[in-house]
Amino acid sequence: MVISLAAKGLTTGEVQAHLAEVYGADVSRRTISTITDKVLESMTEWQSRPLDTVYPVVFIDAIHVKIRDGAVANRPIYVALAVTAEGRREILGLRAGDGGEGAKHWLHILTEIKNRGVNDVLMLVCDGLKGLPEAVETVWPRTVVQTCVVHLLRNSFRYAARQDWDKIAKLLKSPSF
Repeated sequence: MVISLAAKGLTTGEVQAHLAEVYGADVSRRTISTITDKVLESMTEWQSRPLDTVYPVVFIDAIHVKIRDGAVANRPIYVALAVTAEGRREILGLRAGDGGEGAKHWLHILTEIKNRGVNDVLMLVCDGLKGLPEAVETVWPRTVVQTCVVHLLRNSFRYAARQDWDKIAKLLKSPSF
C-alpha cells in the first residue's frame, strides 16, 4: 500500500494520513521513507543488472506520465523492451526523462544498455523520432532500425484529407492477398 500511494505521487505525510484515516494505522514518516528507499534500492539494482549479449528484437518508446518531483509534471518514461532468443519479453530498462523525448536521451539509454552486456541487437523498432536511427547506429552499427507500424500509420494520415482518414484506415487494416 505504501509503495502504491508513493507511486501515485503522495508525499510521506499524505501516505501517513491516508493509512491513519482508512486503516487506523499509525505509521511514521520515517517508516514510510524506509519502505520507499528500499524499493528504490531494489530498482537501482534491477536497472544495473547484466543483460544477454544478443537480442533479436528491441522495442523502444517513451510514455508520458505525471510525476511528482516537487511539483506534478508530465515527463517521459523511456522504455526498452526486448524479445529474447527464446521468445520471452524482457524489459531492459525504464528511465524517467526530464522533458521532451529526444534522440540524445535515447543515445544515453542505449549506450547504458550496451554497457550492461548487450553486444548486438538484430532489429530495433521505434517511432520516427528524428536522429534516432543515427543514435542506434552509434551504439550497434549493424542493427536494422524499423519504424513501428502504428507510427507509420499515424504518420501516413498527415498526407491525406481528414475526411479520408476512415477509408484509408480501413484499407490499411484489410488483408491484402
